[in-house]
Amino acid sequence: MAHFAVPRHIYVGNNALAESVPALRECGSKALIVTGPHVGKSSMMDTVTKTLKNEGIGFVVFDRITGEPTVKMIAEGVSVFLENFCDFCIGLGGGSPLDAAKAISFMSVGPGRISDYCGKEIKLEAPPVAAIPTTSGTGSEATRFTVITDEERNIKMLLKGDCILPRIAIVDPGFTIDMTKPVTAATGLDALTHAIEAYTSIKAMPLTDKLAESAVGRIMKYLPAAYANGSDARAREEMSIAALEAGICINNASVTIVHGMSRPVGSFFHVPHGLSNAMLLKECLAFAKDGAYDRFAALGRSVGAASEEESDAEASGRFIEKLGEICAVCEVPSFERYGIDRAAYFAAIPKMAEDAVASGSPGNTRKHVSVDDCMNIYKNLFR
Repeated sequence: MAHFAVPRHIYVGNNALAESVPALRECGSKALIVTGPHVGKSSMMDTVTKTLKNEGIGFVVFDRITGEPTVKMIAEGVSVFLENFCDFCIGLGGGSPLDAAKAISFMSVGPGRISDYCGKEIKLEAPPVAAIPTTSGTGSEATRFTVITDEERNIKMLLKGDCILPRIAIVDPGFTIDMTKPVTAATGLDALTHAIEAYTSIKAMPLTDKLAESAVGRIMKYLPAAYANGSDARAREEMSIAALEAGICINNASVTIVHGMSRPVGSFFHVPHGLSNAMLLKECLAFAKDGAYDRFAALGRSVGAASEEESDAEASGRFIEKLGEICAVCEVPSFERYGIDRAAYFAAIPKMAEDAVASGSPGNTRKHVSVDDCMNIYKNLFR
């Protein structure tokens, strides 16, 4: 691949919002701030709205993103955007509000229903989006993708297009301090999944390789610290940088088998995206590793899980074991412990496997992934 895309402006650090003001002014005169009810009442929201007021930028708050965004939520957001004559969006929150802001932006000018755009390259002149993450993991601030749940069809739609890529990414680690332990774990392991999948994808390139290696190293070192102590400023800063790096990676090198198999689990059993990735991480990559021993081995050696003397196959195995360890530290539950009904789960396996392969993500794995392979992995996960 030759194309490498990132937001036009990226601001990172404790003064990121203030430094982004000139770029925000370029976006428009009135923003729709897309967020959830919790962040909508937080000091982070106060900081954002105060900044906008001081700069004479108008805004309207849409704080109805509860859980992962749905077709209905996006339609409501578009109505608020148009009724208030907004000309750009600010996404503030975790991956869900950021994804919602991106979807509201392009649907404010896109004809038809959002489901009409599923599986197509979206080419619209959409209003700008500024993305301000309050978690460290989804990487949505740096991607040309958004995931929206179609509740009628019980699927998560992966929507893509250059018009979806935020114009501005504002990454202030101070905005992530109040993340709970479960959110810290789920988003951090989501970022880890992004970095590993991008590094082992058939679409990997030298630029994404460097960022992926950096992100994996940061997460392996600092996620346990952030999980143990959410007030650890250094750990939060490193995780914010890693999440951004990993987001840039998947924007350019895509994801593979874990994400492909994770989305159906989320759709059928309403498991949050980052957590379902974490639940699948070790089993899926154990399957994939013999298609890319050299790449998994390189990651294993870079994080100190394997030595130079070990073969690539051995080093790959060491790295997969290390993934199991970090998932255990972050207390990732099994499907059974999470409360998924066994009978319902096994009944859903054939459809989940078909949906996983149809998503296209497993096709980026450096090993052929069939529907039968996915079915076997799903079965093994419940055992």
